[in-house]
Amino acid sequence: MKMLQMFLNSILVVITDLAAGLLGNASFQRHFHLLLSALLLFGPLLSLWVSHYSVFAKRTHFLYRVFLRSGWGWTCIFVGSFVFVLSFSVRRSLTLSLRHLSRLAVVGGLWLGFRKLLCLLENATGSCYEPLGSTLELASGTNGDQPLLLLREGETKEACVHSGMLWRGYEVSEDALLLCLCCLLLAEETAVFGHYLSLGGPSGAPLRILFLFCVLLLSLWVFLLLCLLAYFPQFPTQLLGGALGCLSWRALYQGWYRLGPSWYCPGRPGVGLLSTKNKQEETSETLCENNAKESN
Repeated sequence: MKMLQMFLNSILVVITDLAAGLLGNASFQRHFHLLLSALLLFGPLLSLWVSHYSVFAKRTHFLYRVFLRSGWGWTCIFVGSFVFVLSFSVRRSLTLSLRHLSRLAVVGGLWLGFRKLLCLLENATGSCYEPLGSTLELASGTNGDQPLLLLREGETKEACVHSGMLWRGYEVSEDALLLCLCCLLLAEETAVFGHYLSLGGPSGAPLRILFLFCVLLLSLWVFLLLCLLAYFPQFPTQLLGGALGCLSWRALYQGWYRLGPSWYCPGRPGVGLLSTKNKQEETSETLCENNAKESN
């Protein structure tokens, strides 16, 4: 039993070390958002080759129902657990751990605000249409490819859809926005683990398992984004949603968080953890050198 535990722990160490090295690589951090941009631009072209009879071509698929509809919740659970355990195990400071967790609160508030604004935008620019004619006529369509529709004013999108009618308006894909934002957040928050390991920080099995879950979740979000683009292509709305997610990441992690930790800014991942540790090491080395000179 002990041999099996040691074998599994060795596999865990090897896998997490490789993943930490990849996510902490400077080239990966610099170009990951470009990879997501390329997926948004060229991903819909995959609809020409994928099979529409695949299980991923149904919105009722298990991954869509369980993970995509509650994507922000899954991200908060795993990333929040990883950030808290990492920060608390290094500094043993609840205040510092809460400061690092506040980055998730900021992104969560931003996501809720985007959902509200996008809902207002859809209701302000869209209209509800009631189909006319038989089902066969609607299937074949009249007036070109468009069926004959009767405009109904004063309806919201939610009420229109629940009534079995059609909604047409200016939309931005919330799924693409959420997936891009969660992918970039995961990449930023987990990248610090590679630097943490290189400095010799304590890395028990619980911390490595949480990191591995975050890596698996990042892979799942990228896969679901690719599935949405390939099986449910909506080029303008998905592109706008992804662009909004990337811009939000750049404004937070490449802009505001770089100002440094303060009462109005939580700071970047690892600030106060790795940098403080480095300063302590430099101070201790300086003291050792001074003591050696005095003894000589």
